[in-house]
Amino acid sequence: MIFLTTAPEHLADVEAALAREVRLAELVDVVVAVASPMAEVAEPAGFGELTVTVDGVTADLDWAESLPPVVLARPLPFDESNLLTLIYLRLGNWEKAYEHAAPKRALSDDVDLLNRLQGGVPLAAVPGAPLNDVGSFDHYRRWHNRAVALHYGQLPRPANASDLQAAYQQAIAAAPDAEWRAFSTKHYATFLLDNGQLSVARQQLAAALALENLSKAARYELLSVETGVLLQQLTVPYDADLLTETKDKLWQVLQYYERQQRPLNAALTLLDAAQVANFSGSFAEALGYLNRAVAALSQEDAPELLANAQYRKGVLLFTWAQNGNPQFYRGALDAYLQALKVFTRNEAFPVFAEIQHHLGVIYSEIPDEAKKKSIWAAVSVSSFNQALEYFTRETHPYEYATICNHYANALTKYPLTLKTDKFAKALGLYREALAVRTAAAYPYERALTLLNFLEAAWEVNLEHDPAPENLLAEMTRYAEEMPDLVSDAALAATAREHLGRLAAVQLE
Repeated sequence: MIFLTTAPEHLADVEAALAREVRLAELVDVVVAVASPMAEVAEPAGFGELTVTVDGVTADLDWAESLPPVVLARPLPFDESNLLTLIYLRLGNWEKAYEHAAPKRALSDDVDLLNRLQGGVPLAAVPGAPLNDVGSFDHYRRWHNRAVALHYGQLPRPANASDLQAAYQQAIAAAPDAEWRAFSTKHYATFLLDNGQLSVARQQLAAALALENLSKAARYELLSVETGVLLQQLTVPYDADLLTETKDKLWQVLQYYERQQRPLNAALTLLDAAQVANFSGSFAEALGYLNRAVAALSQEDAPELLANAQYRKGVLLFTWAQNGNPQFYRGALDAYLQALKVFTRNEAFPVFAEIQHHLGVIYSEIPDEAKKKSIWAAVSVSSFNQALEYFTRETHPYEYATICNHYANALTKYPLTLKTDKFAKALGLYREALAVRTAAAYPYERALTLLNFLEAAWEVNLEHDPAPENLLAEMTRYAEEMPDLVSDAALAATAREHLGRLAAVQLE
């Protein structure tokens, strides 16, 4: 529904314009403004509101981003074509919007820019820098639209970052009031965030939030971008004050989106809140946020976002299960399988491979009756192999080593078979991991893999090994190396135990 407020003297003209199109009046709620000196100024209800006054027809600033952030001339002279163009833009009827904008070259160009940005279609042209009208609203909007086109548009080659930043800076400097300055700042800060310029983004946001006469919508939208910056600044070891600040601001943003009835934005905020809760070690709180996000996204037509929420839920439950809570493996499995409906091998191979890596671990660890363990083992092997098709030693050495280590761990848990020695096969995978996990690059990871290797090596059937002394010598080297990698008393004690056992074997 489109909401249109009009002065009494324009009511007849508005109704006549709506009558031009079949049943259009059913989609537009017209309210006649009654001037009152005691009337309070209300917050805009959001995208969709139009106002017709003696000055012309204007549209509310679109903080909800229902369309790309292109700024139209303001106000447009009130006539039938301008009014119907704005209405059809808000209804998403591009054919009708083009038709009614056609007589006005500038408006037609703006509609075309909106449509191309919305559909990801290559731009016909990037709006040029304004050469005159300094101090006018049109001067501001032309700089803003140039920045938006360079930022979000499909261009023959990537935009020059300095040109893009200069356009945003010019728009912010030329903004006619605090609200428009905040609008341009939001998108400029988003660009800075996406390009890792976090400190500059925070400076821009702080300057905008300090402005007087900002609407609540502007403050919350700027705060939303700021939470994205704060999330990027959270690194291990996590700063407790920064975690608290991020959590508090995410909660404010979440409440704003819920009041505005914007479920997609609220769901995305819940995903971020889950991440912060996870960083804080609050697994139950994080799971609660993720379940709320999944429930909200299940009601929307957003399969990619829903799959992302399921993926994050799977990661959380997988991590929780790995930390001594195996009962959560089944929940992680269910979430990952839901995510794989969208993150397929053909459409999203990196995410698909990462999920397969975790599934390989889950299938080897999931509690179940003994007779089903062989089935789980076969599925686990398939998952690890699919993960290794993407994460190869040449392209992703660190991930390759991690998967090889986990695959080897899983092999030691599979049921025994008559035809193959699962422990000998595990040693081969540990050796692959150790080739990447060198003492210089990854001492801690190498120490853990050496420990895994030694424990599995004791289970190898040496009767089928033509040179068992070679394996014993390898085990001795690894046990001697372990204490030098990391300062860990427990690890050193374990290494001494292995060396003692090896000495006893060699004396036999």
